Amino acid sequence: MNTTIDPKAIARRLRARLSGQGTTLTHSESLELAAAALGFRDWNTCAAAATVTSEPTTIPILRTFPGLEARRFYVDFLGFAVDWEHRFGEGMPLYQQVSREGCVLHLSEHYGDATPGAAVRIQITDVVHLQRHLVESTVYPLRIGLNHAAWGEDLAVPDPFGNRIIFHTPTATEM
Repeated sequence: MNTTIDPKAIARRLRARLSGQGTTLTHSESLELAAAALGFRDWNTCAAAATVTSEPTTIPILRTFPGLEARRFYVDFLGFAVDWEHRFGEGMPLYQQVSREGCVLHLSEHYGDATPGAAVRIQITDVVHLQRHLVESTVYPLRIGLNHAAWGEDLAVPDPFGNRIIFHTPTATEM
């Protein structure tokens, strides 16, 4: 049994199998179906995940509270995309994955998964651009400033649940 998951190979096998049964798929359609079968929202997200090396991956879990506020803050305000959501049943707490430019966070409404008040540091290429975008946003009235230091620039953004998301752009010498 092959334990390595190759999304392109899955798409090729799917396309060949369906073609043998009289169903024609384009290459793009087969890639999108393979991505969906593997739990990704689209082929681009799947392909990005497939390029991950064998290095360990760290995904912080941040505690959020029930309701739409996490979506409003992380998606509408900060620009993350929802990759997937999970609930054990109707009315149960939501656990979801959001991502933005290679950064992945898990947001959990489950008591005990995490404690409100955590801080996550995310390195990005242009924190100044992000700060301008957030200041101009009408989603949240936060007027957060940059912190300039010898090692780079930080933008600490408090979420509605007591967590801090610290976006960081290192100085050229730190990179």
